[in-house]
Amino acid sequence: MRLTARFYASASSIDTLPATPYPEVAFVGRSNVGKSSLLNHLFGQRLARVSRTPGCTRTFNFYLVQERWMWVDLPGLGYAAVARQQRHQWARLLRYYLEHRAQLHLTCVLIDSRHPPRLWDMAVMELLEHRGCPFVVVLTKSDHLSAAALQEQIAQLRTLLHACRYWVDIIPSSARTGQGREALIAVIRRYCQTPQ
Repeated sequence: MRLTARFYASASSIDTLPATPYPEVAFVGRSNVGKSSLLNHLFGQRLARVSRTPGCTRTFNFYLVQERWMWVDLPGLGYAAVARQQRHQWARLLRYYLEHRAQLHLTCVLIDSRHPPRLWDMAVMELLEHRGCPFVVVLTKSDHLSAAALQEQIAQLRTLLHACRYWVDIIPSSARTGQGREALIAVIRRYCQTPQ
């Protein structure tokens, strides 16, 4: 499925979050998880900035997709080489967005498939569960694992999330091979209540 997408707006504070009429899908993960690469793969074009240096997404970037969905690229946390005050500001804005954004229909929590979830990943999923917001776990860079290792990682995550009411699915993905693209778009379509 080919998508049309364009940059819509960016925000660096609560006051600058745009008021939009579109259902929003948030993409959140640590700063080296491959978020921008995944977004560009989903878009089918290079819109999100990709860098070898983690932490290049320093604002909330909004992209209008298919003229009916708003995809939101959230700043990555963890390895960004920025001042502590800036990281705290990002964390406050991220928490506010995930807890209070009325337009948020689905959150994609990106986790590097080569590693177990970190405490920060778990905190984000716990926050979404507490709010009652559906979330899908996207295992990035899955082409780096053998089929057996990937299935073991998925099984461990399923055990970890079995009590969560708002967990939707676990989708292995690879921006290099294309794995997971159609499955993730299908989930987005379902939770944004768009026609099939």
